[in-house]
Amino acid sequence: MPVSGPAARTSRPGRVVRYLILLLMAVLLAGPLVWQISLSLKGAGDDLYARPPELIPGHPTLGNFATVLDRIPVPDYLFNSLIVAAMAVAGNVVGATCAGYALGKLRFRGRGVAAGICVAALLVPAETVLISQFLLVRAAGLANTLLGVVLPTIVAALNVLLMRNAFRNLPAEFEEAAVVDGANAWQRFIRVSVPQVKGVITVVAIFAFVGSWNDFLWPLIVLSDEDNYTLTVGLNRLHGTFYDDPRLIAAGTIIALIPIVAFFAILQRYFFRGLEAGGLKG
Repeated sequence: MPVSGPAARTSRPGRVVRYLILLLMAVLLAGPLVWQISLSLKGAGDDLYARPPELIPGHPTLGNFATVLDRIPVPDYLFNSLIVAAMAVAGNVVGATCAGYALGKLRFRGRGVAAGICVAALLVPAETVLISQFLLVRAAGLANTLLGVVLPTIVAALNVLLMRNAFRNLPAEFEEAAVVDGANAWQRFIRVSVPQVKGVITVVAIFAFVGSWNDFLWPLIVLSDEDNYTLTVGLNRLHGTFYDDPRLIAAGTIIALIPIVAFFAILQRYFFRGLEAGGLKG
């Protein structure tokens, strides 16, 4: 039965406000991406600094992407980034899942201290430990290597806490039934608990992939050989000493964005399910 009278009159302004807020959020979140796509397609005859900005290119072209591919070895940098991202995803999925299960389900002395260390690690800005990380990586002989790039984030504290909360939210009856059947800790972990948190594992994989793929500062510090550059560091070569072409930089960022979109598109149906399954609950 449709609502009429004062209730309907008060609900319409509320809907208008909500739609305006959603529209504002869409502009703030999607606006920069739309502008980058527009800029990457603009030709030499387009005014990049017109006011108001022209989102639709007057002379659209794909030549900017071809120029980027010709100026820097994008396939080599892309391959290096894929190696780093694959190691980060594998390390976080395996390491964070094992650590999260230990913190969430097992009983051992110092469990609370270990969880507190993970929480404290989230409060420390990454830039404050860059020097110590570099000294450790160099002492281990891993400077200027892809393994040295991925090592500091091979198991992220946030992912450990996500998996910890996911395992803590599982009903205790699953574990108790497995114990009655004679299952040991590894059997309970692999056969009982892990299948119940696949959604959160997907969230961890996406976070690890996006974080390692977008990382710029740490690879820039560790890598000195251009053959080992990741894509984000390699795209920095598009900046000239005396002149920058915003079209080429925009085209390079769009090229770097494609793998992230593809990876998320493959796993997106599990992503929100994983967030809701308990990864962000207390």
